[in-house]
This record gives sequence, C-alpha cells and structure tokens, in this order.
Amino acid sequence: TSFACARKPKSTAFSRVCKGSGRTFHGRVAFRLVPRGRAVVWITTAGVALSTCAALPGSTVAASSETITVQVNARDFSFALSRRSVPAGSTVRFVVHNRGSTEHDFVVKSRRSRLLRPGQSQSIAVPFAKKGTFRFLCSVPGHARLGMRGLFGVSRRPPPPADPAPIDTSEVATLKRIGAFERPVLVTAPPGDTRRIFVVEQTGAVQVVREGISLPRPFLDLRGQVKLSSEPGLLSIAFAPDYAVSGRFYVLYNSTAGNGDIRISEFRRHRTDPDLADQYSERILLTIVKPWENHNGGMLQFGPDGFLYASIGDGDSGVFNPPGYFAQRRDDLLGNILRIDPRKGDPYAVPADNPFVDLDGARPEIWAYGLRNPWRFWIDHTTGSMFVGDAGNARREEIDLVPLDEPGANLGWPCFEGTLQFDATATCDGPVPPLLDYSRSDDVCAVIGGVVARDPRMPALAGRYLFGDFCSGKITVLEVESEQVKASGDLGVVVPELTSFGVDAAQRIYVMSLRGDVFRLDPKRET
Repeated sequence: TSFACARKPKSTAFSRVCKGSGRTFHGRVAFRLVPRGRAVVWITTAGVALSTCAALPGSTVAASSETITVQVNARDFSFALSRRSVPAGSTVRFVVHNRGSTEHDFVVKSRRSRLLRPGQSQSIAVPFAKKGTFRFLCSVPGHARLGMRGLFGVSRRPPPPADPAPIDTSEVATLKRIGAFERPVLVTAPPGDTRRIFVVEQTGAVQVVREGISLPRPFLDLRGQVKLSSEPGLLSIAFAPDYAVSGRFYVLYNSTAGNGDIRISEFRRHRTDPDLADQYSERILLTIVKPWENHNGGMLQFGPDGFLYASIGDGDSGVFNPPGYFAQRRDDLLGNILRIDPRKGDPYAVPADNPFVDLDGARPEIWAYGLRNPWRFWIDHTTGSMFVGDAGNARREEIDLVPLDEPGANLGWPCFEGTLQFDATATCDGPVPPLLDYSRSDDVCAVIGGVVARDPRMPALAGRYLFGDFCSGKITVLEVESEQVKASGDLGVVVPELTSFGVDAAQRIYVMSLRGDVFRLDPKRET
C-alpha cells in the first residue's frame, strides 16, 4: 500500500480502523524516493499491512483516480497550461516551471507551489472529485492583476457507450401541411400565444399564421438588409420570455456587410398592431465578422434562466483558413454557443456565471466551444439540457448533449469529427464526446438538430428528442437517459430537404422543407 505525499511527516507511526471489524491496527512506515518526480512514497513495514482490511466484512477501500499531468509555464506575467480541463474524478499533477525573470508561484483549489525563483520547478498534486470551474493564480502581490490568473475546468466523465434499443414510433405521428413559404428555416411563437405561429423565411421575412390562415403582410421584413445565399440569410427569431408585456424579440441574420457578417439584433412589436413589428426599432446587440459566408450556426433560444443563447458556426469551411481554425480559440466568437443578457448592459450584459468571464484573453460571452456548424440546438426547459446538432465535415454527423449546469464544454472540433479523429495536429482541452454520431452516405449528408417532444397529444414521444437529416429527410427519435442514448427509432415520416424543427406555444412540433412546405406533426389516426 502506498501513496504520494509532499514531504516526510514528523511521525512515522500510523493507526487504521478497519470498518466492519471494530479492530484497530498499528504500525510504522519507512520512506524512499521513487522515480515519479519529487514525490515520496509511504510503505508499510511494521504491524499489520493495511491491505488486510480489504478482506474484512464491511470494509471499504478507496478507488484510485486517474492522474493527469498538466505542464504549467509561468512567465512575466502569464500562465501557459498544456491543458485547461480534465474529467471529474481526476488527480492533476501540475508541473510548474518558472520561465520568467522574477519569482512566481501557482495556486489552484487552495493548493500552492512554493515561491519559485527563475528556472526552478515544482510538482503539486490536486484532486478534482467533482465537476466545476476552479480559479488559478499567482499569489505574488500584483501578479494576478497583471494577467497571471485563469480558470481550470472539470467536466463530467462521460458514461460508457451502450447500444441503443430499438423503439417503434412509426405509427405515432403524421404530417399536416400548414402552408408554403420562401425557404422556411424556423417556426416559433411568443410564450402563451396559442393562436399564432411565426415562420422565419431565410429570404429575410417573418410571416404570421393566425389560426391556420397566413396573414398578407409579414410581421418583420428585413429582405433589404439580409445577405441571401446558400447558407446566409435570416436564420432565427426568439421572443423574450416577457414578450406579452415588453414586446421585445431578437433575430439572428447575415447582414450585407463583408462576407455576410452575423448580426444579432433586438426589435419591438408595433405599438398598435400586434401582428406587426416596428421595422425601425432595431437595436444591434452584436456583430460578428465572417471570414467566409458559410458556417453561420444560426439558432436563438431563451433558456430557463432567462438568458439568450445563440449558436455561431466557425465561419469558414477551409476557404481562407484551415478547417476549425477558430473553434478552439476563445478570443473570438466563432465556433461557439454564446450566452448573453440582452435586457441589461449596453448593448447587453454578460451573465456573471458564464464560464470564461474571468479568463484573460477569452470572450466572456462564450458558454460552450469547439463547434463546426451548430445550425440548430434545442434547450429542454424540463430537464435543463441542450441538444446541439453540429454538421460534420465529410465523414460523421453528430448530436451533442450539454447540461445547462455544465458550462464551458469543449465539443471537440477540429480534433474530432464526431468520434473520429479529424486533425491530429490540433489541441483540444478535455473534449466532450458526442451523444450520438453517424456516418455519411449518399442519402445522409447534414444533421438537422431538432427538439424535445412535449406535445400532450402524443404521449408516446414525451421527453424524447427528435432530429433529422437534410438529404434523407427522415426523422429519428431518441430516448435519452443519464446522458446516454437508451433507445432510438424512425418516426416514419419523410420531409424532403428538411431544414429545421420548431415548436409553438402549445408544444406542437413543426418541420419544414427548403422547398417551401411547413408541416405540423399531428397524432396518427387509424383510417
């Protein structure tokens, strides 16, 4: 029995009570150095060996955790870590090197190195039993303020994969056509408004369908401000949780500037006509410069915390930059899920508990990163989980699952495309594996992230996640439990050139085609 310690203790005596026996064993220990850096190992040499306890009824033996080595280079005045996140249950061996010209130390989770002179090094072992975000810094007065501080993330340890069981949902739903539109990409409704749905057209308009009838005038018309191409356009709308009172809503679109720079803006409802927006009320919250016109992401949704989440693609499939060039960087907003508070600040506020608020050089708006083209995500308010459909490069398509209480997740692009390695030269700190990934083929080409079903008319789908693929048009149903796919099945309906999913205020689900059709999923009735 052995374990590492920082220094030789004053006493070499030990005692150990074995649970289940009521007996106490005593002994002494000796010390020797072993080739594990500067660690010292205790070895029992007298009395009864501690392993004797393991054979006694009711005894417990602590499980050893995974040890991960992280190199820490301290400079004047910054830290460079070989990785900034590990899975929960790990013990991290921080090897601290002072590469600067003055004295520095390293402090994390109340553990600290000694004050190191230039050229000196020291290792400290720190256990991280639970997920969370932990600050590290240099405690020399003034050094943290100059930049020697940051955040170290501990993510959940993914459960082992399991083969999902088949489920038969082929006789649950049918498609009811709602109408024809111009390149529809989203259907939604204000909270509590069960009479209307709002259809987002990629061409730049938002149409209103009231009690099944399409109104002649669009709710919002941005066709003169939107860059329209294969991927760019008007991509999303989200109504504020208090829309009935405030009249505020938010849109994400590609502007005509540059290569279709992304713009997230706030608008207000017309003062006298509830079926119209005030066209001149635009308040630009955020502009993101695009290196190229594709990989925009494009989803907006309010979470149960009242904050606005937005998905942003990595901005370039490889035209001007290598694939995934921006996804692992946290000094820009490309390749991320963002989280902001548009009700406060000028032009918005950043929630204080965003994971990278205190990380020097990182954009505080980032909530999750390492994404390629997260066209559609969905936050399930019931479980507090976010499902992200991230379009792959050439081989795999993936669905990611990120619990809202685990911000800061690195979803792995470009190190991985789904579960396959993509760029062996890239560095990704603690990437989270996808919930599900699948291979591309002739009729499978681009994942379309969907929604969690909560329609009371179809209890067989309750709590299950629906998603599709643009080329096949098929809709897949997943049953997810403990962050694992437990079962999956085919819904039995096909939407050619499937572009998106949507949910209205009554929790009814919509699917739409790039060809123009919008359908509602209704319960299938026997004929």
